[in-house]
Amino acid sequence: MLQIESLSLSYRDTRVIDDLDLSIKRGESLAIVGPSGAGKSTLLSYLYQQLKQDAALCSQSQGLVDGLSVFHNVYMGALARHSAVYNLLNLAWPMAGRRQEVELLCRELYLDAPLHKPVSSLSGGQRQRVALARALYQEKTTFIGDESFSALDPVMAQRLLSLVKARHETVIMVLHDSELALSHFDRIIGLSDGKLVLDKPASLLDGEQLACFFDTQMATS
Repeated sequence: MLQIESLSLSYRDTRVIDDLDLSIKRGESLAIVGPSGAGKSTLLSYLYQQLKQDAALCSQSQGLVDGLSVFHNVYMGALARHSAVYNLLNLAWPMAGRRQEVELLCRELYLDAPLHKPVSSLSGGQRQRVALARALYQEKTTFIGDESFSALDPVMAQRLLSLVKARHETVIMVLHDSELALSHFDRIIGLSDGKLVLDKPASLLDGEQLACFFDTQMATS
């Protein structure tokens, strides 16, 4: 699906990704791990730019519009599927069919906030699920997520990740949860100081190996 060779990326004259080679196959689930500042989010953003025609992004910043309701924030995921006139009408006077779709999706994500409630009044976990719902509502074949479950408890995170995988052919995510990476992903890559230092099938790793990887990288970062 994507072949990257000798990729280097900089931010404000600082090298963030350094001479990285990476291939991603269609249909695989890929977890990106590593310490803070390793370049994970930068790499994820680059991957999205290359794949955005067929990919939905659920970023760490969320990009929610605080003054708008849960419904309007989720519905934004469908803007590209409809005409400008249809979108304006639906945003002004939400149609029953679209409200039903959004309500069902929120229910699947265990989001119990009323659709009319502004997202500014939601908890961190609820906001994260609104951002996730908006990404799922795009109905793309690839899901790209940056710490999409960081505000949720482990049980809820596993439930929602299973839903994400069921709805997408390919899943690429930045994670800090080694158990989640090992139990739900085919392949795990690790970054340190912008370099690829780990690239293995999850089946060849265990919790202790991954914990040692995090400990080693954090101690040297």
